[in-house]
Amino acid sequence: MARLTAHNAGRFNPGEFMAKAHKSFVCNDCGGTAPKWQGQCPSCGAWNSLEPSATAGSPFAAAASAPPVRRLSDVGAESVTRVSTGITELDRTLGGGLVPGSVVLLGGDPGIGKSTLLLQAATHLRTQGGTLYASGEESLQQVSLRGRRLGADLGAVAAIATTRVEDVLAAVQARKPGCLIVDSIQTMATDLLPSTPGSPNQLRTCAGLLVRLAKESGIAVILVGHVTKDGQIAGPRLLEHMVDVVLYFESEVGSRYRVLRAVKNRFGAANELGIFVMSEGGIREVRNPSALFVSQRGEPVPGSVVTVVHQGSRPLLVEVQALADHGSGGPPRRIAIGLEQNRLTLLLAALHRHAGIATHANDVFVNVVGGVRIIEPAADLAALLATISSIRDRPLPRGLVVFGEVGLAGEIRPVAYGEERLREAAKVGFTRGVIPRANAPKQPIEGLAVTTADHLRDIMKMLPALEA
Repeated sequence: MARLTAHNAGRFNPGEFMAKAHKSFVCNDCGGTAPKWQGQCPSCGAWNSLEPSATAGSPFAAAASAPPVRRLSDVGAESVTRVSTGITELDRTLGGGLVPGSVVLLGGDPGIGKSTLLLQAATHLRTQGGTLYASGEESLQQVSLRGRRLGADLGAVAAIATTRVEDVLAAVQARKPGCLIVDSIQTMATDLLPSTPGSPNQLRTCAGLLVRLAKESGIAVILVGHVTKDGQIAGPRLLEHMVDVVLYFESEVGSRYRVLRAVKNRFGAANELGIFVMSEGGIREVRNPSALFVSQRGEPVPGSVVTVVHQGSRPLLVEVQALADHGSGGPPRRIAIGLEQNRLTLLLAALHRHAGIATHANDVFVNVVGGVRIIEPAADLAALLATISSIRDRPLPRGLVVFGEVGLAGEIRPVAYGEERLREAAKVGFTRGVIPRANAPKQPIEGLAVTTADHLRDIMKMLPALEA
């Protein structure tokens, strides 16, 4: 098994970095700097937004210890050696496993299972030097209690409970682990700054120290981040730019299922998904996510259509539901969950203009089952067919899968990975597909009858046959 190495961990010296620090002042609103404190930020004009910040001393003083300059043609193209976390869906989202020297930022709502997932991964990581778990939110007894409840091998994990980043750096120097988990970055603070933990300056400085640690020592660092009420990782957006991988752990309220999404990944595909389920024994991965997001009902119902989205490196079948109901007299409502709401409004306008189906007297609600968010236009045709089915109160047959982008001129445009989507649908058991003509497979797909269309008018002509 590949191992993370920390052979050059001794190169990083936090004391040297801190000794060169002096005070400047940074604006919490715009990030501008000032040599001394003043009531108003000179960059953006905000009042009382300047806080002390630690900055490096003279850049010429550090020139002697700077890394050598090399031509890129002289730099070898060695393949990246990854290490498995022992959790297949987590490895998939990371792009194949952890990369030495990488920094991963994991965000999610409180109680969604971030700490549980990372503790399970830490017990499976077999890295040179082991894994160091730095907890700023829980005591070591609480972390140990959770690990015993999960039945994890706690002998593979060393832990420290602290909110000082200097303590974490000292522990890394002493133990030289192959992986460092910091839970969470918002609880960490450095003695270089007088501000409280979680402030923008503290986040920037602490994250900068940990990023430098990872790059200079080859240790993989995983940071846990809190999220705001808008679902974004708390703190300045600079935090997401500093790290190599940004993961979001998402879930619908009250649902047992968890979706791990890669928003940024320098070592793999962005928008990759990992599917998990929360159980009494911890986080379990879902091996067949396509079956998870498709309802297993006996008879077809109006307003339900299955589509195939391509998330990261794999196709995924999801169910799109629509409900069209008579409005109460006010402006018609357009609500989309899992789809972009403005795009739904455009699609309904195209449906009226090119297919003759008006929805101005109806409220239209569209939902993607399972809490999946679709960010590609391949679900356009499925959303419109589900809406038409709801308006007519006629169900579409079981075994039908639909995908395609719909333009404002009513044309049905092809989408990427068309044949891979069809093969995934056939593998799950679907028998009929309605797709753009340009996505027609070159060779017939066993068990799947494919019907193609170029325009919404073609869809309206084939609807009687579909509803029969």
